[in-house]
Amino acid sequence: MRLTADADPQLWIPVTDSFGWKGRRHRKAAIRMLLGQANAALGATERPGSKFGAWAMSQAAPLLMRRADGRVLVWTWKAEPELVVAMATVQLLTPDVRIARASMPMDYDDTTSFSSRWLGAGEKLIVAMPPSPTTPPFQTYTWDTGTHLITLTAACGDRERFGTLDGALDDLARSIRVADELTGGEPPEVLRLGPV
Repeated sequence: MRLTADADPQLWIPVTDSFGWKGRRHRKAAIRMLLGQANAALGATERPGSKFGAWAMSQAAPLLMRRADGRVLVWTWKAEPELVVAMATVQLLTPDVRIARASMPMDYDDTTSFSSRWLGAGEKLIVAMPPSPTTPPFQTYTWDTGTHLITLTAACGDRERFGTLDGALDDLARSIRVADELTGGEPPEVLRLGPV
């Protein structure tokens, strides 16, 4: 199963298909923000080589996402790439994934209904003040298709400004859809198109 989305190019820079110089600055800034959040969560301080590490990861990220073949889509906020990173994923709903979802802490039960034209009824979770001060605020949209779990997670690099992009994130979430199954003609058969 592959995903596609219609992210507003005036607001979002796609990391998924940005090779070479295209989107390089935004990729690097987003990865630097995520690495900084990970270091803070682990209690580590920024190391001297971390800027090079962010650059190296920014070069490898598009290749890794291309290998994911539409199962991972990533965007950064165009005006300020270090403010928010949004990542859409699709994964097979195995028994282990179902158990992991059922075992999540009570804090993750506070979801609201969120519907999408393409994916139907889903859930939206906003964690503006995570229990740990080192954990960044985040917003998650989830759809259970019965066989797959589709998730959009947006992590914010600034607790003070979290929530300012709520409308833009809602629009991005509503644009996500499954790309590889198209029903064709009168027979109820499924036509599967390979990657381009």
